[in-house]
Amino acid sequence: MKPKFNHPWWMMSLAATVPLHGHAAELDTPAVPEVVISAPRASTATTGDNQHHHLADTAALLRGVAGVGLAGAGGVSSLPILHGLGDDRLRIQVDGMDLISACANHMNPPLSYLAPAQVDTLEVLNGVVPVSAGGDSIGGAIRVRSAEPRFAASGQGTLVEGQVSAYLRSNGNVRGGDVAASYANDTLSLRYSGATAQADNYVAGGDFKPATLPTGRPHQLAADEVGSSGFRSHNQSLAMAMRAGQQLLELRLGMQRMPYQGFPNQRMDMTGNDSEQVNLRHLAETSWGSVESRLYHEHTRHAMQFGQDKQYWYGPRRDIPGMPMDTAGHNSGASVRAEVRASARDTVRLGAEWQRYRLDDWWSPSGGGMAPDTFWNIRDGKRDRAGLYAEWDAHWNAQWFTQLGVRGERVSSDAGPVQGYNAMSAADMAAFNGRAHGRRDHNLDFTAQARYTPDAISAYALGLARKSRSPNLYERYSWATDGMSMNMVNLSGDGNGYVGDIGLRPEVAHTLSASAEFHDAAQQSWSLTLAPHYSYVHDYIDARCLKACRANSFVFLRWANQDACLYGADLSGHLLLARDGAFGRLNATGVLSYLRGKNTTAGDNLYNIMPLNARLSLAQSLGRWINTAELEAVAAKDRVSAVRNELKTAGYGLLHLRTRYAWKAAQLEVGVENALDRAYALPLGGAYVGQGKTMSQMGTPYGIAVPGKGRSFYVAVSATY
Repeated sequence: MKPKFNHPWWMMSLAATVPLHGHAAELDTPAVPEVVISAPRASTATTGDNQHHHLADTAALLRGVAGVGLAGAGGVSSLPILHGLGDDRLRIQVDGMDLISACANHMNPPLSYLAPAQVDTLEVLNGVVPVSAGGDSIGGAIRVRSAEPRFAASGQGTLVEGQVSAYLRSNGNVRGGDVAASYANDTLSLRYSGATAQADNYVAGGDFKPATLPTGRPHQLAADEVGSSGFRSHNQSLAMAMRAGQQLLELRLGMQRMPYQGFPNQRMDMTGNDSEQVNLRHLAETSWGSVESRLYHEHTRHAMQFGQDKQYWYGPRRDIPGMPMDTAGHNSGASVRAEVRASARDTVRLGAEWQRYRLDDWWSPSGGGMAPDTFWNIRDGKRDRAGLYAEWDAHWNAQWFTQLGVRGERVSSDAGPVQGYNAMSAADMAAFNGRAHGRRDHNLDFTAQARYTPDAISAYALGLARKSRSPNLYERYSWATDGMSMNMVNLSGDGNGYVGDIGLRPEVAHTLSASAEFHDAAQQSWSLTLAPHYSYVHDYIDARCLKACRANSFVFLRWANQDACLYGADLSGHLLLARDGAFGRLNATGVLSYLRGKNTTAGDNLYNIMPLNARLSLAQSLGRWINTAELEAVAAKDRVSAVRNELKTAGYGLLHLRTRYAWKAAQLEVGVENALDRAYALPLGGAYVGQGKTMSQMGTPYGIAVPGKGRSFYVAVSATY
């Protein structure tokens, strides 16, 4: 059963709801501005056509949503960026769990723990986010849900359903598949899903580096091959649910085994990521509203080392076998949320959340200068969060809706004494261990939003918010200032080395967002939405040079509090060109996004700001066929972060083509991405350090941006019963 989102606050955010199993989200009132993406429908396929059966990266489902960019990382670990804010600055939930990346390079972000085929809906809230959906974040919110429990109707007997799919992609020799099966009667529901994917290195649309660039291994890479871009991933989940009257009890068990994932913009590769999740939910519907409670626990065991394209042996006699790095994370949480229908006009939401996070990050000795002791990057790391919120919705009349919300949180962090490999780290170790590590932040958020709908063809919204985020454990507690250690701590993919600062203060963002939507009365033939936004962030965690930064080279940086502002606008719309004529149904859609980010303290540009970009699509629906042509255009990125020596990228345009034929219980999709095989650099892809002597600061050449994929054909087939 598809979840039904009937909360009025949903209308107030810059939101995108992405249903991925062939039926749109049910909304009691139209959301503005909203993008509903449902692959089998011709009228919505062109807004992104997010059919998931040929994808391996869950974050890729967000392509085409206004204001959303994807920062390059591993093949299944892209990082969403909403209006210039990404990673820990976003509230990302997977089936209600607040997952945390347990890695010095954030190689295992929350969305990587669910395969695209396991996703039922993706909700994106941009701009001003209600306090009930926010917390410990200054950007938007992303909620990912796997399939809701389905039960047989009373007297129906048993309900048995299943799905299987497989896909191949030519570029990178990507292959994958998934299977799902469920059994239910009128009180019990069981569902299993599993997905697997693997790939070799992909190739760019042209040469982007010298063919003679060394790998450090006895093999060479072609000038167009992107080193360290292969991966292998396996995800499984089991869901069990029982219902009695108006109550639902659900238990979800998840498991990931990821033997390998390369990272072309990090100096290390993932050589193992094992995770287990337990997620228990209780939902009770009452005459006055509903109460939802949740308990969850996640354990992650993560390992990094140099993959096959990066130098593994170091030392004069090749006696130092790389640099093993291990991480263990334990993440437990609980939440309770009550929604009270106080009157026909008023709805009140009250909630409490608690999270307990523990992290150990250690590097075993491997010889040479990395011996004889174990290096403790973070030992006994702790980050605990407790929050309360209250939210009031009021429908004053048919035209006016308002929402007010307030949220208070306490975030406590701490870490134990650290240790270096040897006496070379003695000074840094003594300086860190000699300080008090415990920090306690008291964060206050509030939101105020209003919506005015004067008639059947227009709607206007305005929102104001104050939001807070406390630093993560790496930003506060990474401590070593030698070059090799700093190179291994990088959350940005820019090739630079980083060290933390215990004294970092929480980021506080003041955000103003607005929207104006115009559409035909039936909301079928055309629509146009303009959504400007502005954020001023006090104590934004940016970077400053540790000592001196040289131009045109990788540098060493310390995370530092500075002030920043981000502003821009999204323009989106659709136009029904033909309604079931001789050529079928023709629908055109488009999204245009502009964004600017400045560090007002340093007078610099913010890092990884997406340049002006647009996506235009034309979809034809004719009988069982859906054909789509899509143009993706991105301007040159010439406003870059000077302190990071961020690389500029040229503008480009890409053409994507796809066609799908659907039977009653099966469908076949064939497509080609980057059909013209254009060569281009990813504006958010970071610096290429995918091969060579990556342990050394200058072991890989500076100035090469990670390229996008060249032409790639794919075929995907799926069947249901």
